[in-house]
Amino acid sequence: MIRSRWIDALLWLLVLPFTVWAVLRISGWTPTWHWVSLVAFTPYVAAASVLPLILTLVLRRRAVALTAFVTTIAFASVVMPRLLPDGNPSAHGARLRVLSVNLAVGQADVTAVMKLVRAVRPDVLTVQEITPQAAGNLDRAGLRTLLPHVVDRSSLDLPGSGIHARYPLTELPMIEIGGFRQARATLQHPSGQRVEVVSVHPCSPSDVHDTPCWADGLKALPRAGGVLKVLAGDFNSTLDHRPLRDLLGSGYRDAADARGKALIPTWPQRWWNVPGVTLDHVLADRRMAVEDFSVHSLPGTDHRAVFAALRLP
Repeated sequence: MIRSRWIDALLWLLVLPFTVWAVLRISGWTPTWHWVSLVAFTPYVAAASVLPLILTLVLRRRAVALTAFVTTIAFASVVMPRLLPDGNPSAHGARLRVLSVNLAVGQADVTAVMKLVRAVRPDVLTVQEITPQAAGNLDRAGLRTLLPHVVDRSSLDLPGSGIHARYPLTELPMIEIGGFRQARATLQHPSGQRVEVVSVHPCSPSDVHDTPCWADGLKALPRAGGVLKVLAGDFNSTLDHRPLRDLLGSGYRDAADARGKALIPTWPQRWWNVPGVTLDHVLADRRMAVEDFSVHSLPGTDHRAVFAALRLP
């Protein structure tokens, strides 16, 4: 009898942390700033939650097994849809190809970046962590020949960003919170459509002081509605972060999620200290169709580039 109680207690100790994680993820509550970083790893915790479920079933502990089962189902409800393509709206207009690259404070290999640009042929390229030197190197490598219209908000350090486009751009007021520059512009597409584009890069929520800056940077991004909008870049957020889900709820679709590829990690490129998570996104107005999405490795940067082929309504 005593042995059975000890087994029950150990099983509850094994299952309850998963249950608490699932409750926090679904509720959207942030009990401490540490949770902002931890919740990014929800897909891994979801996969691991199957193990205590199997153990409790094998040991025939009904109450704890039921709790483990509900927990696993809760995780599956938020993670599994990312592997399933969504249906597209009836968007039969012109195509818009969007590429986003984090240059790691200008350290990304210029030759590799240009090779990727020539391969995917974007109409719009958003760049983050671009320095004036990196901007000059890309120009000399031929970027302005391919994408001649530029909004350059480069910086000597991490916060710089920019937008390069095949079609004319009209710069909009830059979003700058905590020194992080998120360049904005309206693109005039040859089809006659206007599309607002933002090169997204809020602060990283790496400590208690930067977490409010991160949240404010995401809240400052334009909500969907009105003129078509595309937000592309390093969001420092996954689909498990409440501010990103709130942004999507205003009327965007995550291009990776729409194509069933939202569990492909974009950071870090090499899993040295942490498992890979999906921080880089292309958010498209819900009225747009997402025809393709892909992730591309680049030397010299810790982020993978993301590409989306969109169709305008």
